[in-house]
Amino acid sequence: MSSSGIHSTRPYRGVFPVAPTIFHDDGTLDLEGQKRAVDFMIEAGSDGLCILANFSEQFLLTDEERETVMTTVLDHVAGRVPVIVTTSHFSTEICADRCRRAEAAGAAMVMIMPPFFGATLRVSEAGIYEFFRRVSDAITIPIMIQDAPMAGTFLSAPFLARMAKEIANVSYFKIEVPGTAVKLRELIALGGDAIEGPWDGEEAITLMADLDAGATGAMTGGAYPDGIRQIIDPYMAGNKEEAAAAYERWLPLINYENRQGWLLAAKVLMKEGGVIRSDAVRHPLQPLHPEIRKGLLEVARRLDPMVLRWGR
Repeated sequence: MSSSGIHSTRPYRGVFPVAPTIFHDDGTLDLEGQKRAVDFMIEAGSDGLCILANFSEQFLLTDEERETVMTTVLDHVAGRVPVIVTTSHFSTEICADRCRRAEAAGAAMVMIMPPFFGATLRVSEAGIYEFFRRVSDAITIPIMIQDAPMAGTFLSAPFLARMAKEIANVSYFKIEVPGTAVKLRELIALGGDAIEGPWDGEEAITLMADLDAGATGAMTGGAYPDGIRQIIDPYMAGNKEEAAAAYERWLPLINYENRQGWLLAAKVLMKEGGVIRSDAVRHPLQPLHPEIRKGLLEVARRLDPMVLRWGR
């Protein structure tokens, strides 16, 4: 595996997987396990990391726990790779404060969803623009807007491009809505140089189409950055056929994570490989069904990812 962190300065590019939040079996934070998970992800080839995202169970953490996880990870990474901290919140002031704290602690970037609450409470386009303008004014590091179905908020490519051009720190975009490749193309065409980082998400399920559309980064699950690097590295080097062959090879595992394992997949694989002691998720989330767990491991073993042998 080639070295990690090869794109450690702006513009950030490559594989930036989401780190799961590690718990003991009783649901309390396992900070030593968190450090081991981060060490594994870096050694497996991550160009950077993202913490406190939805796949990190951020919605199940107290504010104090968020702070603890953030400072623990940033202190432990100690600049080895850039770390993106998710700071989403409906409140503009709370989001801005989270961003200030993340920057002060050493975050390279913050990732934010547009403000929403529940299934129906949304904010107008004007309100979203002002939200990101105020947050940008509070910090000096780049902002990644997470355009995901969870927010239930339509963000058009022209609107995203406008924010990139007019709001100082809005420069990265994680696009993971249906038709991602088309949206990426339109965003890049409209935003030009203001689009510093057009990125793919959703566990890389549409990675090849998104790379063809101009994506320069991928925010994936945390269990096999070595596998995603096998796709992105040759693609960026101009060898699309090698990238496509690797994508076909890893796609069954990507699909299993995206459609079956969800945020539990990375923890199950990390536990199986001895990276962490527990794959516990917090209630009301439920453990992975035994047969789904078995299927996930069967698919993974055919690929021999580093995660299954790193802690052995």
